[in-house]
Formats: sequence, structure tokens, C-alpha cells
Amino acid sequence: MRDGLEFDGSTRLFFTIGHPVAQIRMPRIMPPVFAALGMNAAWLTLDIAPGALGAALDGLRRVRNLAGLSVTIPHKPDALALADRASDRAKAAGAANLLRVEADGTLTADIVDGVGFVEGLRARGFEPAGRRVWLVGGGGAGSAIAAALCEAGISALALTDLDPARADACLNRLSALHPTVALTRAEPGRPPEGCDLAVNASPCGLKAEDPLPFDPALLPTGALVADAIMKPPVTPLLRAAQALGHPTQPGRLMLDHQIAPLLRFFGVEADPALVLGAIPD
Repeated sequence: MRDGLEFDGSTRLFFTIGHPVAQIRMPRIMPPVFAALGMNAAWLTLDIAPGALGAALDGLRRVRNLAGLSVTIPHKPDALALADRASDRAKAAGAANLLRVEADGTLTADIVDGVGFVEGLRARGFEPAGRRVWLVGGGGAGSAIAAALCEAGISALALTDLDPARADACLNRLSALHPTVALTRAEPGRPPEGCDLAVNASPCGLKAEDPLPFDPALLPTGALVADAIMKPPVTPLLRAAQALGHPTQPGRLMLDHQIAPLLRFFGVEADPALVLGAIPD
């Protein structure tokens, strides 16, 4: 028994697939959420080596009490490629972090990392529709955030990435599905004019000695500064932005606010407020 849950032959199984898996928070987050929802379910991790996702899925799709799969580094692009169908936002992101096994054994993919980011913005009173965004980092996290922001109706997105080819690939995927959004590539350290929201989705800030991904002093007054990095909770970027009077959003909100959409993808309708209240600190 854990967090009031008793496992038995009827327990529904969820897994997070990644490599490595020691840092994954879902096995700690989900037991109190399941308890709050009255679900007989367990969430575990599977350490699957790079390149082996297809073989793992061949076996997992035959597990009858499998309720759902989440996918993290390094398997997100492969999760999309191996799926039989995918949401538009997963296609726009070029990756998937959720896989659902259908009754016929086929796989449906989605990605809700960016959905969690957008819902976090809305929870703090920032509506993305019509806003101009500067996004630094076009990798997995950045692509997911970009796809969700475009889906939420932003007017413009300027993407900065140290790899121009990766930035162009991300923008090309987005433009195919969101032709009304003004999409451009921005040079490092040069925010677009009239930026309402500046987002760090790069690794800068994971280490104490990292430089800031951008200088918040360059942003217009009142622009919101968000960081996708979850540890430390208040990154050097957010501290610098707060010192200048900018509103900020920490990375943890992106994870916390994706739990309810994640459960919905797996057929579990849950009150988002109840889910958020059950997530441990």
C-alpha cells in the first residue's frame, strides 16, 4: 500500500518510458492524485535504452491492464514516429510525450508539455491569445511549448536557437499547421519588438555557472518571463526578471498543469483544481 492505495489484480498500470529514469517525478506525483480521484492505479518507470522504444512498445501493447504511457528523453521523437496516429500539436512539435494503446492494438500519440505551460499561464491570469512571444530554445521542450502557444492563438512567435537548422525545422512544422501565426527566427540576445512573453526552453540555467539565456532588461516593461527549467524552482533568469519588476512563471507549473490533460487523454475526466490540490510539493 502507498498513499492510501492498495494494489491488486485490478490495478491499472501507467508507465513513464525514458533513459535515464531516476529523475522522473511522476511515480511520486501520481499516487496522491490517484487517491484523490479514487482510482486503483499505479505509475512506474521503465528505463528503455535509446533506439529500443519500438521493441518495448511491441510488448507493452499486449499488456491488457496497461492504462497509458508517458514518454520522456530521449524517446519523444521516436514515440511520434512509431504512433499510428497523432494530434496536430504532436505533429507540430515533432514529438510525443503520451501514447495510448487502442482496442485494436494501434497507438495514438499526443503531447501535453506545452498544454501544461499554457494552462499555467492562464492560471496566473495571462491569456496567450493575440500575444507576441519570444522563445529561446527549439528542442523538445521548446517545440512543445511553441506548438501549444500557436494552438492557443498567439499572433507571433520569434524563435532563437543556437542550431539554425533545428530552429528552421521547428518553424516549418509550425507554419504547416498554423499559417496565421507570424513565425520568425530571432538572433540570440535580440527580442522581437513588442514582446509580451519571453520563454526560456533551453538548458541554460540547469547549472549554477550557466549564463542567462537572455537579458530580461531588454524586454518591454511588463513582459512576462517564463522558464521551463524546474530545478532550481527560481532560476537565475527568473530572479533577474523579478528584480526588474517583470512577472514570472516557474517551470514546475508546466508539469503540474499537464496532469489533468494527461489523464483526459487516457480517458479519465478529472477536475483540474482537484488534481492540482493533490500534487505534492
